[in-house]
Amino acid sequence: MLTKRTLLRSAAMGALVATTVKSTLANAKSSADWPSLIEAKDIAEEGFIYGLPIVLNYGTMYEFAVDRKSGQFKAPFNQIKNLSHVSTYKDTAVVTPNSDTPYSILWVDLRAEPMVVSVPPVDPKRYYSVQLIDGNTFNYGYIGSRATGSGAGDYMVVGPEWKGATPAGVKKVFQSTTQFSFVLFRTQLFDPGDIDNVMKVQAGYKAQPLSAYLKQPAPSAPPPVNFPKIDKELAKKNFFAYLDFCLQFAPALESEKDIRAKLARIGIGPGKTFSFKDLPLEHKAEILVGMKQGERKVDEAVAKGGVSLNGWQVNSFFGDAQFYNGDWLKRAAGAQAGIYGNDSVEAVYPLTRVDDDGKPLDGSKHNYTLTFAADQLPPVNAFWSVTMYDGKTQLLIKNPVDRYLINSPMLPGMKKSADGSLTLYIQHKSPGAERESNWLPAPNGPIYTVMRLYWPKTEAPSILPVGKGTWQPPGIHVA
Repeated sequence: MLTKRTLLRSAAMGALVATTVKSTLANAKSSADWPSLIEAKDIAEEGFIYGLPIVLNYGTMYEFAVDRKSGQFKAPFNQIKNLSHVSTYKDTAVVTPNSDTPYSILWVDLRAEPMVVSVPPVDPKRYYSVQLIDGNTFNYGYIGSRATGSGAGDYMVVGPEWKGATPAGVKKVFQSTTQFSFVLFRTQLFDPGDIDNVMKVQAGYKAQPLSAYLKQPAPSAPPPVNFPKIDKELAKKNFFAYLDFCLQFAPALESEKDIRAKLARIGIGPGKTFSFKDLPLEHKAEILVGMKQGERKVDEAVAKGGVSLNGWQVNSFFGDAQFYNGDWLKRAAGAQAGIYGNDSVEAVYPLTRVDDDGKPLDGSKHNYTLTFAADQLPPVNAFWSVTMYDGKTQLLIKNPVDRYLINSPMLPGMKKSADGSLTLYIQHKSPGAERESNWLPAPNGPIYTVMRLYWPKTEAPSILPVGKGTWQPPGIHVA
């Protein structure tokens, strides 16, 4: 699958394999504008960092909305697919998936006309959110408990070049920077027996073209798109070719003009196809070095991004175009750490691969504990969770109790110590019947752990502002 960490680590070296894409690159490299070798290396490095989230997003869109045989297909464009389960080890299309909230999935094609997304009234005690994410992986809007409240409403999602009027009845207009966009619904599940109630909420989510909402004739259908097939091997060969394809649906923002101009100098951009095999040997070497350096910088940004608190990296990787303002490394780090993360006002994600001494977490070598002192549970308006992932793949792991996280709705069934503290047992094998209610099963190898604080409180104690709040996550300790 495209979005697995193995792809990210091998993408640059895989580019050495010849592609079959026809190219206009020969004309570009014979022109006076073709950069020097060092410039080409720098452009490839910056282009890889800039393009990584875009290509990762395309891979997910292709599996979810285009390829009906992908094994991860959800629904065609402009149709909602409600999932009546939370993510498990079988869900592999997206790295670091949330296993707290059943998802509802909607990919929209905004080329012909806007889409109207409608939500039902939701019990204020049940958190829900609708996150709007475009092909640039910008979070360009929210509907839900925090953003718009628990009442029903109709909201319009429009493409980058739409300039029409807001129809009566539409509460707000959200503008995507790309013509294809992802609408991701999260509906809180209190416990396994609550799933029927979640499904009732999901049944109230609606999506329809603006013409249908207004009961008017539909405009002409947009031209069909020949979406290029994508898988791990093809992505390694054709990284920049996929970026070419995606950019045609993404008019350049002011903050993108500089990097787009640089990419055009090596034949990358809307209407172009980058063909690695047509490059002279020395250019191939510089492009490879640049991509590899970009990959290394993304890894470092994930590891060092934000503030380190008791071994946890607490950062703010996600936001809209203004939030990034051309900081493509921050955007790439967010996509690699866990694509489609929320803005910090919606959720904060402390993450770690190390214990409180800074040593790598490894379920094959140690058992661990994570203890929240009395009255020091994560401060949230909605709920919190601690989720376990395989450190190699960033995917959920198969385990004997089918438990992928521990979250606040589980607290009534968990055991607290005499002093009121709550200890989680993080280990590969069961800690025994007396402690199993507090067991978070770990892989038999490297561990990657993510804490999620949904709708974090803003008053003290709080994790906000990110990295500077009055509450800090406790460290993971070797048992």
